[in-house]
Amino acid sequence: MHIRLARSTETDALVTLWRRSVVATHTFLAMSDVEALLPIVRDKVLGELEVWVLENGGTPMGFMALYHASLEALFIDPEQRRRGGGRLLLNHARSLKGPLTVDVNEQNPHALQFYLAEGFEVVGRSELDGTGRPFPLLHLRDSWQDS
Repeated sequence: MHIRLARSTETDALVTLWRRSVVATHTFLAMSDVEALLPIVRDKVLGELEVWVLENGGTPMGFMALYHASLEALFIDPEQRRRGGGRLLLNHARSLKGPLTVDVNEQNPHALQFYLAEGFEVVGRSELDGTGRPFPLLHLRDSWQDS
């Protein structure tokens, strides 16, 4: 597996990967919610943030988006989950930015479990997500220290 900066030519492939991941893991979202988020992911996340791609043999397996030391997105292809890709991306982000912050949907217990196991702690909560929808967010802070 290899991590590299995203290319502008692969936006469509990364949006497809995001959609597959969200449908598999964000079961609290209706398909209309997923479709409403798609332009935000395509235009804001993939278009404006620092995006890193995890690939194997040239095929994207996941990606993350960073804004300074904030992990704004981390998505793994559902067929590649639980194979260490999320941890590789997270550790790459830490090597670049140091300790991170991340927001996690409260209704996504697997993501929360992942971040807690990786040394994050819950430091706050918001009733609404970043788009004002009633999907509470947990705000997490990384306790990781570069040794």
